[in-house]
Amino acid sequence: MSSVEVLPICIAGQWRPGRGTRYDTLYPATGEVVGTLNAADLQDVEEAIQGAQLAFETSGWAQRKPHERAQVLYRIAQLIREHGERLAQRQRLDNGKPISETRALVASAAGTFQFFAAACETLEDSLTPSRGDYLSLSVYEPMGVVAAITPWNSPIASEAQKIAPALAAGNAVVVKPAEITPLLALDLARLCEEAGLPKGMISVLPGKGSVIGDAITQHPLVRRVSFTGGTSVGRHIAAIAAQKLMPVSLELGGKSPTIVLEDADLDHAVAGVLYGIFSSSGESCIAGSRLFVARPLYERFIERLVQGAQRLRVGDPANEQTQMGPLISAAHRASVERYVEIGLSEGGRLLTGGKRPVGALYDKGFYYLPTIIDGLENHATLCQEEVFGPVLVALPFDNEADLIKQANDSVYALAGGVWTRDYKRAWALGRALKAGNVWINTYKQFSIATPFGGWRDSGLGREKGREGIRQYMEQKSLYWGMNEAPLPWAN
Repeated sequence: MSSVEVLPICIAGQWRPGRGTRYDTLYPATGEVVGTLNAADLQDVEEAIQGAQLAFETSGWAQRKPHERAQVLYRIAQLIREHGERLAQRQRLDNGKPISETRALVASAAGTFQFFAAACETLEDSLTPSRGDYLSLSVYEPMGVVAAITPWNSPIASEAQKIAPALAAGNAVVVKPAEITPLLALDLARLCEEAGLPKGMISVLPGKGSVIGDAITQHPLVRRVSFTGGTSVGRHIAAIAAQKLMPVSLELGGKSPTIVLEDADLDHAVAGVLYGIFSSSGESCIAGSRLFVARPLYERFIERLVQGAQRLRVGDPANEQTQMGPLISAAHRASVERYVEIGLSEGGRLLTGGKRPVGALYDKGFYYLPTIIDGLENHATLCQEEVFGPVLVALPFDNEADLIKQANDSVYALAGGVWTRDYKRAWALGRALKAGNVWINTYKQFSIATPFGGWRDSGLGREKGREGIRQYMEQKSLYWGMNEAPLPWAN
């Protein structure tokens, strides 16, 4: 028997090894083992969900006044901040993001719990206008057991965006983190319990999505699933949900257009486009991966963009100056490389990148250089399929009618960006883009107070915002008779 320490997982408030297969999580920068744990198995899933239902029914969490639940959420936010540096370093090891970025994600998670604490204690039911001798009210109640299935690209922030509103609404939560990045979900569950969340109200079940995720989604006690990940998996979850008549929130893929008009501030636009595609090593659903530039500006803009990409600091995620770390795994890097090969085979012109960096620092990690390709038409594979890596395809445009047609020619509709000094054109383009989120003269800026989600193959439902709590609640209408005489029909 191996003497390697096996990390416990959280199953209905009990911390113990899972019953499933043992596996290692790896640091993408070096391939070294970060942690060893046993995945959950189907028995663990059943135990967690049954325990969550029992906790929901008996712990009193759902019956607490909103401000009382809010006190626990505020405490969770405080604990995240107190443990901020440890959590940031842990996430750096978990998925290879630069430390400056993981610190921002940890801060975001704390802010998410703080926001939903405030929203929880100030959210109002409504007294609706009556049309008879009665008082009518609309109230909201928790669903019971809900599930959060989260991605590997920004674990703690994604998990907070699902767990915080679900708990604020009074539910028990079963979390299925990405198999390869389970550590932050486990840390967050411990902090939730330390803050005073009753045992059993949160479980964390690492493992394969096709096994553990399916079992959670199919379970009759699970009343809602919130999923962030790939579109094909999202469709599968939606199909299961349709059979159960269960609501879902699906944040899926993207192939977001970024538009630079001829009057754009070049300093801002170049910096924004670089940040929009190459931050997070391009492993972001809202990455601005399709660039449309007005033809009179095209050559000058692309020249500056290429120079900027070549100056980006790709390296050790522990280095404070690093801007791009490694990709998540060797398999994912190979997928990115295949997409670049397809783009070049279809007639693309490689302007920069398109290969792995060279040097001892990069030998063991899953690094890939920021890559810019042009010379393709918008119908090319590289312009239509999500790469989820540091690959930008650039296209010139001649007029706005053609631009809008091309920008919207995608199965995805998650995000977009517009760079111009003309506020009227910015408004018109922002409204014309088919996307759930549009940035104007900025990119990848987020507010937990602002709803987020996509259209079409980019998903359905919304997260964030005050109404984000309502996503995890059932609406109920109450009628209170005020009539003095009996209802006339019976007479």
